[in-house]
Amino acid sequence: MDYVERNCKIVKERMIQQMEQSLKLGRKLIDTELDTGMLNFIVRPIVKAFYDYWAQHDARKGTLKQIDITLDAGKQLLLNGNSKESFNRIVDEFFPRFLKGDQVTYQCSKNHKNYDKLKENSRETFINYLREVKTFLGVEEHVNDYKDLARSAFKSKEIATKNLKKQLEFTERGISIIEDDPSILSLPAGKKIIVKSLRKGFEESKKDFLKGINETYD
Repeated sequence: MDYVERNCKIVKERMIQQMEQSLKLGRKLIDTELDTGMLNFIVRPIVKAFYDYWAQHDARKGTLKQIDITLDAGKQLLLNGNSKESFNRIVDEFFPRFLKGDQVTYQCSKNHKNYDKLKENSRETFINYLREVKTFLGVEEHVNDYKDLARSAFKSKEIATKNLKKQLEFTERGISIIEDDPSILSLPAGKKIIVKSLRKGFEESKKDFLKGINETYD
């Protein structure tokens, strides 16, 4: 099944590209937030140092692991996940490792009252990722790049947009949980700045993702 490895490589390259763009956007948005507010000069060095270290180490390392775990689970799902029992088994097997690389829950206190909500949202996110990845990996037609693969996996712009919006709902939910009570964040300082940057980053990324679909299907 050479097409599975081909598709896996294309999807992985796309996911890594999106990761790098997100990290750059995050740094830009944090800088913008730090440039406003009279007292931000106090927390600026702490927040910048935290973000730079996090982006270069925890975030990149954890996200790369998540990508590999999702693709490995997607392969298992494609080969052995036709039944509900097999699907649930694969989710139970791979989700704990996926959660370890989740950069939202990683930065949050496991003892917080809302942590379980965040964890469950991460699980639903993972399940939705798996269904999409399975569709991508199962494309047998000849494709040259991600656009070809996406058009083959999701035959219309409407289907692709519906799938994207469903995934964005989980991201929105996770951010909302943190916005409702930022004390869940295990950060030394700058929680409000991080939360504002999360929200702005999500809104900008959403526009970019929808723009990407338009470019893919035009």
